Amino acid sequence: MFRSIFRVPSGIRGVSSKNFRGISSIINQRIPKGYTQPTPKSSDLIIIAMSSGVDSSVAALLYKQKYENCLGIFMENWSQLDNERCLEQDWKDVQLVGNQLNLPIERVNFEKDYWIEVFEPMLTSYNKGLTPNPDINCNKYVKFGSLINYVSKKYKDQNWWLVTGHYSRILQNDTTGELHLLRSYYPDKDQSYYLSQIETNVLSRVLLPIGHYTKPEIRKLAQEKDLVIADKKDSQGLCFVSQTQGNFNNFLKNFLMDSPGNIITEDGKIWGKHDGLWSLTLGQKCGISMPQGDPRYKGVWFVSEKNFETGDITIVKGGNNDKLFKKIVYVQDFIPLGDDLDITKMEGLTVQYRSLQSPISLKTINYSNGKWIFTLNDKARAISPGQYLAVYQGDRCLGSGVIEGAE
Repeated sequence: MFRSIFRVPSGIRGVSSKNFRGISSIINQRIPKGYTQPTPKSSDLIIIAMSSGVDSSVAALLYKQKYENCLGIFMENWSQLDNERCLEQDWKDVQLVGNQLNLPIERVNFEKDYWIEVFEPMLTSYNKGLTPNPDINCNKYVKFGSLINYVSKKYKDQNWWLVTGHYSRILQNDTTGELHLLRSYYPDKDQSYYLSQIETNVLSRVLLPIGHYTKPEIRKLAQEKDLVIADKKDSQGLCFVSQTQGNFNNFLKNFLMDSPGNIITEDGKIWGKHDGLWSLTLGQKCGISMPQGDPRYKGVWFVSEKNFETGDITIVKGGNNDKLFKKIVYVQDFIPLGDDLDITKMEGLTVQYRSLQSPISLKTINYSNGKWIFTLNDKARAISPGQYLAVYQGDRCLGSGVIEGAE
């Protein structure tokens, strides 16, 4: 059963389909050559994952204009500590949008899944001194894992599609018939990196309409249709870190024990202490006050190395210090995004280990004894163990794996 949706306050207008351009007009102009946008049948069930933000709300608007059989799902992934107030406000906003669009909304709790599959592994990684990416795991295990499983069981007798507000595209290759995950039309908001670990079989069930638009266009659509969240600010940071907790390290201190170690320069001199290897990331400013009157130490210092055996963190002078740059990357558990995909035989590949990073060209890929070795054409800065290395051919994402180390 759907949760009841409260009445929209007076003064908020409903959304009319009159003079609306629809989905296909702008999408068809922006589909890359050789690709086709998968299109549901008129009788199919369209399920929109609603976050309360402008992107997922406009995604709901686009499909509700064209398809009658639509419903929304609001995922409750985190309500711990003092984040519950924010969660409930998001739920109210989703209900308001649902009322405007005449869209029933169901609230589903995935907190247990999120804790087990995303949060606890993140803490384990940080405790080891690694740099994990919980957003990638959230998409893999919860949004395109638990949610997909929930929908497939509940609506097993219907042909259903899941719509999300991600800035990426899933298109069908005209030659092979395969479904490919592509970068967003709008590179400034591309989220394909965060989707690089989802299962290949999920692609046939997912629609990403927002990936064909720019952010200003999405905001304008919301404003033109008087959506109640049209001017709502984009969410920042991770869902489990509230604004009252300050920076991310303050949040981690609630869950991780201090494991102090030395902050040293390459000559072995100790300059300070850190709370744990988790408290600093490779390439980050170290925050140590160095003697600016001494030419040897004058300047800004950055984290260049973590010693997992001694617990020491080594710092070097200058953000472009050569010690911050690596060329060979070791990766484990690479998951290809495509059937029978052998990236070692593909040409023109690039990689990135952060979202919105400029593509880095690859020289070679080697696979031996379960380990992947990626050699870059040029050195790249601050490649950290625990990050994901995503591989691309042009705009197509070919999958990703976890970085073990770099040299």
